[in-house]
Amino acid sequence: MKKTFIGLIVGAIMLLTGMIVSQVFHAIFPSLKAEYENPDLFRPWSDPLMSLMFVQPLLVGVILAWIWDFTKEILKGNALMEKGLFFGFIYWITTIPGMIMSYSSFPTSLIMVISWSVSLFVQSLLAGVLFARLIK
Repeated sequence: MKKTFIGLIVGAIMLLTGMIVSQVFHAIFPSLKAEYENPDLFRPWSDPLMSLMFVQPLLVGVILAWIWDFTKEILKGNALMEKGLFFGFIYWITTIPGMIMSYSSFPTSLIMVISWSVSLFVQSLLAGVLFARLIK
């Protein structure tokens, strides 16, 4: 139960972090906003299914908390923080094939896929550090 609660907290922090990184990318690359508003690429925010965008990081947080608990003893690193960063990095690496698939399969710009990957990188490292601190 504790892992699930921590996973939900970490997932909420991942959601917030993703929103912040997204805003930074929108400020640097204003064309991204128009790309997100393209109905041929994405559902409109008025579609109820878009609410799943807010559920996904919570679910990932719970899943990662469970995986962290099983893998923390075998991860490389002298300190828990090193292990947490390594865990986050490993998770981020697993997202790279999905980014390649998204770029090759959907009419999204390279900058959009890069923004997703950077956002996931920040979220992953942060999640790993939080798990290292909260699930010992």
